[in-house]
Amino acid sequence: MSDTRERILDTASRLFHEQGYAATGVSTILREAGVNSGSLYHFFPSKEALLIGVLERYRRLLDPVLQGPLEARVADPLERVFALMSWYRAGMEATGCRLGCPIGNLALEVSDTYPEVRPLIDENFRGWTTGIRRWLTEAGDRLPASCDRDSLAVFILTVMEGGLMQARASGSLEPFDRSVAVLRAHVDHLVQEAGRPSGGQGDSAS
Repeated sequence: MSDTRERILDTASRLFHEQGYAATGVSTILREAGVNSGSLYHFFPSKEALLIGVLERYRRLLDPVLQGPLEARVADPLERVFALMSWYRAGMEATGCRLGCPIGNLALEVSDTYPEVRPLIDENFRGWTTGIRRWLTEAGDRLPASCDRDSLAVFILTVMEGGLMQARASGSLEPFDRSVAVLRAHVDHLVQEAGRPSGGQGDSAS
């Protein structure tokens, strides 16, 4: 893949996250990426095409950049859930609760204005739930047989995204921390119901 194309995508991803899609001008992307307009439009005929490229890139990098390294660091599949929460919490803390989740931010901003990107946003979220579902499957009989792992994976993602959104809105990590604490209590309850030890707090991805 072209280094220039990747540099444009990397720059656009960062700027869309920091400033929002609508507030980021093409001229800013060109300046920050160090490319001319001909190079950008060679790869992306419009700003909307660039947005699609950014969303496709997020999905492509989800496993090798986020899920894979987290799985390598944290052996306990249930603790990976909370290592993921810790990773996002560290990012929010580092930015003063200003940025939130890049996919969640774009979902709120562009889903209605650009309905053609909605399937890509959904695909990114489903990439997360698929990975989380895999961890829940690896947990085996540490979770009760009655546990709906598909629904639990969706619930975990909802806790993460909702907590991040509320933390960003309030400028405080408290909503995120309270949401994760309730999730921890729920998972611990499921483990106890299955009659297996929870494994404690485990490793952190932060």
